[in-house]
Amino acid sequence: MTEQLNFDYTIEDALPEDLSAIVAIYNETIAGRMVTADLEPVSVDARRKWFDEHSPDFRPLWVMKSGGQIIAWLSFQSFYGRPAYNGTAEISIYITEAYRSRGIGGILLNQAIDASPRIGVHTLLGFVFGHNEPSLKLLSKFGFERWAHLPRVANLDGVERDLIILGNRVQP
Repeated sequence: MTEQLNFDYTIEDALPEDLSAIVAIYNETIAGRMVTADLEPVSVDARRKWFDEHSPDFRPLWVMKSGGQIIAWLSFQSFYGRPAYNGTAEISIYITEAYRSRGIGGILLNQAIDASPRIGVHTLLGFVFGHNEPSLKLLSKFGFERWAHLPRVANLDGVERDLIILGNRVQP
């Protein structure tokens, strides 16, 4: 499943100097209360340890650039932190507001699925709020199925929200 974009782009492993742009894109999503459970913007310093947990050959963090600017990113995150789960990774995709709904999520997700066998991942997970229909539709389009429904586990400004866990067994 490959989508075409109407602009030039590259997808690269994130470098330390990309962290401020990664954090800025992440922080853009907080106010909408649809993508992340963070309630206040995070700092670059607060995300440095998270950044350092990524590596191109185990838990990649990719940035998509257009015109030299970072417009989106995708991360693989270890699930549950125990060695028996090394073949399972949670993925997250964040896209700057000006580039949303243009097929970027599909391009990044397709690349993540294709790269999974190379990095030893056989199961991809997505943790998505139940009211985040665009993300639920995107993951479903790429073969993710609902594996868990955690009702009212998040409180966003007094509104209780469900968390849906979607999974996809990746074929080698």
